[in-house]
Amino acid sequence: MEILLDFVASNIITEHERILQEIESTDTACVGPTLRSVYDDQPNAHKRFMEKLDARIRNHDREIEKMCNFHHQGFVDAITELLKVRADAEKLMVSTSVDFYTTKSTEVTAQTEEVIRCRIQQRNMTTTVEKLQLCIPVFILHTRYYAALKTMEQLENIYIPRVSQYRFCQIMAETLPKLREEIKEISMSDLKDFLESIRKHSDKIGETAMRQAQQHRTFISAVQKQASLGCAKPLYSLNGRTTLQHNGLVAGDAAEEEEADDEVLTAQDLVDFSPVYRCLHIYTILGDRETFENYYRKQRKKQARLVLQPHPAHFCRFFVVEDHILHATQGLVTRAFTDELWNMALSKIIAVLRTHSSYCNDPDLVLELKNLIVIFADTLQGYGFSVNRLFDLLFEIRDQYNETLLKKWALVFREIFEQDNYSPIPVENEEEYKSVVSRFPFHDAEIEKQPFPKKLPMSQSVPQIYIQVKEFIYASLKFSESLHRSSTEIDDMLRKSANLLLTRTLSGCLQNLIKKPHIGLTELVQIIINTTHLEQACKYLEDFITNITNVSPETIHTTRLYGLSTFKDARHAAEGEIYTKLNQKIDEFIQLADYEWGMAESDGRASGYLMDLINFLRSTFQVFTHLPGKVAQTACMSACKHLATSLMQMLLDTELKQISMGAIQQFNLDVIQCELFASSEPVPGFQGDTLQLAFIDLRQLLDLFMVWDWSTYLADYGQPTSKYLRVNPSTALALLEKMKDTSKKNNIFSQFRKNDRDKQKLIETVVKQLRSLVNGMSQHS
Repeated sequence: MEILLDFVASNIITEHERILQEIESTDTACVGPTLRSVYDDQPNAHKRFMEKLDARIRNHDREIEKMCNFHHQGFVDAITELLKVRADAEKLMVSTSVDFYTTKSTEVTAQTEEVIRCRIQQRNMTTTVEKLQLCIPVFILHTRYYAALKTMEQLENIYIPRVSQYRFCQIMAETLPKLREEIKEISMSDLKDFLESIRKHSDKIGETAMRQAQQHRTFISAVQKQASLGCAKPLYSLNGRTTLQHNGLVAGDAAEEEEADDEVLTAQDLVDFSPVYRCLHIYTILGDRETFENYYRKQRKKQARLVLQPHPAHFCRFFVVEDHILHATQGLVTRAFTDELWNMALSKIIAVLRTHSSYCNDPDLVLELKNLIVIFADTLQGYGFSVNRLFDLLFEIRDQYNETLLKKWALVFREIFEQDNYSPIPVENEEEYKSVVSRFPFHDAEIEKQPFPKKLPMSQSVPQIYIQVKEFIYASLKFSESLHRSSTEIDDMLRKSANLLLTRTLSGCLQNLIKKPHIGLTELVQIIINTTHLEQACKYLEDFITNITNVSPETIHTTRLYGLSTFKDARHAAEGEIYTKLNQKIDEFIQLADYEWGMAESDGRASGYLMDLINFLRSTFQVFTHLPGKVAQTACMSACKHLATSLMQMLLDTELKQISMGAIQQFNLDVIQCELFASSEPVPGFQGDTLQLAFIDLRQLLDLFMVWDWSTYLADYGQPTSKYLRVNPSTALALLEKMKDTSKKNNIFSQFRKNDRDKQKLIETVVKQLRSLVNGMSQHS
């Protein structure tokens, strides 16, 4: 309702401005219909119109008064001086007449013969008065320095020649050149005082100009937004926070705004330019205008170099004054001169701003700097100065702003990841479920059908990350505002910024998270699930940007979000880390193995460390059911292959010198448990005995020694149908060598010599043939 009232109030104000313009520009015969529209409008509208009309009249009166003061001050001063001189002349005439007649009346009564002489004296006095009347303008113009310069030529050419026979006129004519120099010095002193005052005490000029430019820009922006959206809603809202501004003020400040509209301050209101006008006029009259122009420009250029500070209000103050001088003095300064000063000052402020912005790490401060530069640019552009270089600088600062935002959001992401419990989000009721899906676009028909309480597959960091990405887009949008760019350009800026956030900041945080030591297999599984849901949410982020900028995603130049590749890369890194950590865990169990390699016979049951390892794998792969099928299958196959390789390396370890048949039998029991685990389908999706094939090398090697089927092995070696196709001769020879005892004690071959010497010869033959096969393989290779 407040937004609607503000909009109606702004429309009424705009309508009143239009009516005032029609009254000022329309023939008086047509004013009637215009005034009637005021009373036909909403209730009490005529009162507000009368207030606006009174304000407009006061402004015009003020302008008229300024004009009169500017053009008629010399006239008023001349009249005042003339009246003073006239009063003195009248006193002189009265005083002289009284003395004369008093004296002569006495003489007349005493001496009648003096009558003729008195008449002659009276005639002479009359002539003197007439001559004095001719001299009065000379005295007036002589005593009025500044106004006298306008008529100096008339004084020399008209009035003084009329009374040149008098000595005072000659003296006056001789002193005129000195008088000119004195007037020049006085006017130059006033000008110096003016320049010093401008440098020290007129900061309010720039502040006022920038404030008016900001109000105008904000008002235009608000009107455009209301017109484009039909006043239905603001362009965007941030977490439900919306603002409707008019002339730079919120709706609650409407009364203060109206008061501010009544008084429009300009440079003339804040600075007395009369010393400049007076000095320019004096030097012009004296024919020395060029000297004054050179002096003024030199001093202002010096101030531009020495006084200008890296603060926009100071620059505005300086160039608002120069713009006024440019248009008010008709040639004291030229557009080329002001442009030269502007380019010099602009280079300085750009260098300073570029340096200081590069050291700023707070995005809020960078944003304030941007807003100040925009207001400064709009202000000076309104005075006709080119500000393209300032907007080019803003594009550089925009990149710096984005960098500070990326650093800030990197900390936000890290904190979110540190506080996450990496467990599915539990929802106890419908309200909690709606709370989650309102923050993150999650839709799953199967989960929606489940009764409460239930769990959502992602952890709590997913909706938090999604919200923070949107917050980042809002923050990035703040810089794009007021840059006078099209919606397409703003859309492109937002998408590029969002891509940097996803591909660099969020991706880097995910990669660092995955490598952290405290992140276990369960956490890695949850991270993979989280990245899957974040990847699916990227299309909603694109729609989110589209709703802000109103730029169709089908536009040919629209940049796409790279979230797909970002989350895929993170997921692949997490998958690789799962394989690595799973193998590391298997190695930890293998290190617990404590075989008695010389045992006479096996225990009849599998080793304890191996059963613990299999239980661990079984529980781990149950967690993997939430992973995509291929990931779980790859992890399971990788684990089984790594386990088989580790067991094989244990048998073939060079530090292991002796292995008894009892140890082989015990080892075989452990491998059987591995095969049983593989055949139990710990992860669904394997076809046939695919998983058991991970242990095929171990199985054939152990079968060869358990059955002692060397004749078959040697006979079928090299055949594709060989029963022991996966047994390498070098592997078989290495294990066979470990079963000999160099001390001849408990030597398995010694039993054969006692019981069957023919079989002993066969074993020796097997060893020789194996060595021959190994040597043949090495020569062939």
